Amino acid sequence: MPSDKTYMERALDLASKARGRTSPNPMVGCVVVSDKEVVGEGYHEYAGGPHAEVNAFQDIAPPQRKQLTVFVTLEPCAHHGKTPPCVEMLLQEDIVRVVVAMEDPNPLTAGKSIARLREAGIHVDVGCCEVEARRLNEVFVKYITTGRPFVVAKCAMTLDGKIASHTGHSKWITSEAARTRVHQIRAELDGILVGSRTVMLDDPSLTCRLETGFVKDPTRIILDAGEYLDDQRRVFNLNSSAETWVAVGTDREYPAADGVINVPPGEGGVDIAVLMDELGARGITSLLIEGGGTTHAAAFKAGVVDKVMFFVAPKILGGRDALTPVEGAGFDTVDEAIQLDGMTATAMGPDLLIEAYVRP
Repeated sequence: MPSDKTYMERALDLASKARGRTSPNPMVGCVVVSDKEVVGEGYHEYAGGPHAEVNAFQDIAPPQRKQLTVFVTLEPCAHHGKTPPCVEMLLQEDIVRVVVAMEDPNPLTAGKSIARLREAGIHVDVGCCEVEARRLNEVFVKYITTGRPFVVAKCAMTLDGKIASHTGHSKWITSEAARTRVHQIRAELDGILVGSRTVMLDDPSLTCRLETGFVKDPTRIILDAGEYLDDQRRVFNLNSSAETWVAVGTDREYPAADGVINVPPGEGGVDIAVLMDELGARGITSLLIEGGGTTHAAAFKAGVVDKVMFFVAPKILGGRDALTPVEGAGFDTVDEAIQLDGMTATAMGPDLLIEAYVRP
């Protein structure tokens, strides 16, 4: 006999189908059960579209709308936005129980729908698969509670920790499978950040170049570290729906850019912490840092990194002067090092993807 966990895991699977499509909103899945039988299911498919609960109920025939249990990965919304409050829709159905994976993290609305349902005599259970639900919506949780984007530091390196040879050569350290995963990540996140040195040396396009699946270019943000940015670089000459912004710590103009963000100077060119506030204010809920060692060092020092995704290739490059993922002065002792939690390793062709979260 299916358990609450079984139904909620299905709701989480449904929610994950919209990865990259719902920003700035969360991913939400919903499963409706009557007498242990699933009679409806749905998910929030894209930002501005019908919510998961609405989609789950739309195909339920009237004879099946009796004595229902609703499984939803996030507390139903209680406020008017682009769509009406889902809690009011639920109150008009014959629902005896609602199972919620996690409370709404928005401090302005947290718990309101749960209280509303309970006041109407509906039994509400909260916390089934909560850890998985929070991980699924880690971007939304960070953004809605802090106003800052969820930041992922990514690099491709050899087994001995080099991202380029002593001559600066770096193509290609990792395999095609790893590079495909990087483009999937670009499609899922709102923005991508690199330093101006990376733009000048590598001339990247910073776009999503998947041949199949969901394709969306992230907004490109370039840190001006005092180097001349040639307006002939690819990032300024793309056929892309996403914009290219330059973050600069001095009063400088970039006519080729779609926007200029003026923030105080700092390591890596600008004050990274202030830049995160500015990006959040501009609606960037998630950010992938693909910069070189200087940019990563500045981000870690500023304490803005939430997650690391390091792709490790089975290669030894060597070289005292070869480039490493995190440059800067570093720490004096091992005890001072940035601590990571929840580290996992996943095979990507011949490479490994190491993922972990920065310990608060």
